[in-house]
Amino acid sequence: MSRKRHAAVFALITAAALTVTACGSGDPATAGVGAQPSGKPGRIPTDDVVSSVPKDEAIAKLLPADVRSRGTLTIATSVGNPPGAVYLEDGKTVAGQDIDFAEAAAKVLGLKLKREVASFEAILPALSSGKYDLGTGNFGVTDERRRTIDFVTYINDGQGFAALENSKLTKISDFTDLCGLNVATGAGTTFEASLEKNKGRCSEAGKKPYKVQTYSESGAIWISLQQGRSDVVMSTINGLRYAVTQQQGTKFLNEFKRLDVGFAFKKGTPLAPAFRAAVNKLKTDGTYDRILKKWGTTESAIEKSQISPPELK
Repeated sequence: MSRKRHAAVFALITAAALTVTACGSGDPATAGVGAQPSGKPGRIPTDDVVSSVPKDEAIAKLLPADVRSRGTLTIATSVGNPPGAVYLEDGKTVAGQDIDFAEAAAKVLGLKLKREVASFEAILPALSSGKYDLGTGNFGVTDERRRTIDFVTYINDGQGFAALENSKLTKISDFTDLCGLNVATGAGTTFEASLEKNKGRCSEAGKKPYKVQTYSESGAIWISLQQGRSDVVMSTINGLRYAVTQQQGTKFLNEFKRLDVGFAFKKGTPLAPAFRAAVNKLKTDGTYDRILKKWGTTESAIEKSQISPPELK
């Protein structure tokens, strides 16, 4: 999808097709959401919390000599879901939590990032082939992914559910709670994999199986929900919580499973120790907390960055 079209889709679901509004604080479906993103409702926050981050010479020395000499890295970014990454109204500029964390870590390391936008499902294979040096896309750290990809964690997010406000659904505690429903999710994600893996449990329980509907565009997921083609959305906890504050008539159901999220690298990368140190530096100098506050995701803070930790159970 073109950048301008992506921006148009986002504008459609946040401003035109759906009236921009925040859910009432007394709504049990959104209780405990935490701080809202800075900036006006319906607008992606653009305050600068990164440009003043200084280079740390000691941490920069952890980089391979050739990278220090080159001074640049190529990063692939999946764009589509705020607060992770989304296009601004100009249809060209990308902004989001993933963007800020990558830029801030690069500044600590004294590097410039050459950014390329790529589809979520294409980034991890492209890292393994050497096309990119690193990637962002709210990539959850799973044991399966750790076999072929190295991660440097910077937040904790995970899997959650949302539905229309008038839905009888209040909580999804097991995949069998989805039986007989149409579930919309992103293509190539851990959500799709989890849904497909557990699809047979409905038949085992003597219930009608749920149908998995996958979309490459985040706007299409929400439009399918609004138009009644889907009953429930499965996506990132932070993304869903952000979305329901922007879209009238939707509600966040519940967190289903937490996952660490990290920068993705080719397996065996020598870049991981430097990026881990950079993230931990951002935690000590206050930049880390400023980024989370900007995007309303303070509940996703981690104690320290790790390299490919085991999947959270």
